[in-house]
Amino acid sequence: MNEDEIWMKIAISEACQAASEDEVPVGAILVKNGFIIAQGHNQSISKSDPTAHAEIQAIRKAAKNLKNYRLTETTIYVTLEPCAMCLGAIMHARVGRIVFGAYDTKTGVCGSCGDLKDANFFHHQLQITGGVFEKKCRMILKDFFQKKRKEKNILFT
Repeated sequence: MNEDEIWMKIAISEACQAASEDEVPVGAILVKNGFIIAQGHNQSISKSDPTAHAEIQAIRKAAKNLKNYRLTETTIYVTLEPCAMCLGAIMHARVGRIVFGAYDTKTGVCGSCGDLKDANFFHHQLQITGGVFEKKCRMILKDFFQKKRKEKNILFT
């Protein structure tokens, strides 16, 4: 198992935590110099906050822990390809690298729906690696939404 897979397993555990809280199961961790500096998972529903995505939660915690809004020389591991909002936050925080699991063909902006990493309005360059434990990350999401649809059908039958 390589280093990206080791860290992604921890992000996956955050995604499972989100699912257990009835949140969309996406998890993220931020790593610097071989140490986790923050973890987060989706909490948009429980916090009534559309910005409470896993990446944003982890970035907020990391900035607070480091007492710095710049998160240089860090890597964020997230179970789903970031959306435009999250990529913007990652860029503004100056995260050095994104590693994600499942590709998001609906809102992903790191290659799926669009590729904003090289947009000329960002003054920061980062590396992106996608597809780490892609099948596992995709199945967590698929299972969650299948369960939700089944629950909805039970309520309305």
